[in-house]
Amino acid sequence: MSDITQQGYVETTVKDGIGTIEFMHPASNSLPGKLLAELAQNITDAGKNDDIKVIVLKSAGERAFCAGASFDELLAIDDYPTGKKFFMGFANVINAARKCPKLIIGRIQGKAVGGGVGMASAVDYCLATKYASVKLSELAIGIGPFVVGPAVERKIGSAMSQMAINATEWRDAQWAHEKGLYADIYETTEELDEAVNELSGKLATYNPEAMRDLKNVFWEGCEDWDVLLEKRAELSGELVLEEFTKNFINNFKNKSKK
Repeated sequence: MSDITQQGYVETTVKDGIGTIEFMHPASNSLPGKLLAELAQNITDAGKNDDIKVIVLKSAGERAFCAGASFDELLAIDDYPTGKKFFMGFANVINAARKCPKLIIGRIQGKAVGGGVGMASAVDYCLATKYASVKLSELAIGIGPFVVGPAVERKIGSAMSQMAINATEWRDAQWAHEKGLYADIYETTEELDEAVNELSGKLATYNPEAMRDLKNVFWEGCEDWDVLLEKRAELSGELVLEEFTKNFINNFKNKSKK
């Protein structure tokens, strides 16, 4: 497996009741299994930390929020158990966000692809810049947005099928705002950060029990997602082994290097 899949970080900082979870990977904040596991654990731990009243989920850098699955790791998958385990990484992050008793604010400074759209959909309130275009590219590479699909559909309804079917088309931040993925969009990262800080600062002073109960209301009807997302990970774990998918990812990587 390429060393790049072991790069990057996930870290949590706590200040004034706000727990900020930041992730970074040198390949446009893509997510190999190592970072997915760390993200799920950081979200779970933040939910149990009494010093944290509200959580902000963000990525490092100024361009891409998250490029989704790590192509290097996808290419390295050579059996079904490994494939399922990898896609369970995304399932575990989504379910960690769903079960977390704290409200999670998403800060989306740039483009989100595939699993990145899933993460933006799994937070409870999402703010973005005008550069935060979205795309569900999975079908075009031979898989399909199976694991992230429930989270995306929960947020934007039938518009999820538009993204899933037209898998090569970017939807701009205004489209995502109109569909309900982003609560607000901003001209600059500085304006985005000001809005995130203002909102999270207010939430940190609110009644934790009321926010927990409100979150439970938001997520009613999703109690079966532990089972549902595992089944979806199994689908993806099978499809990633097919020759079509391997060839497409290889071709995409070769083109991107030119």
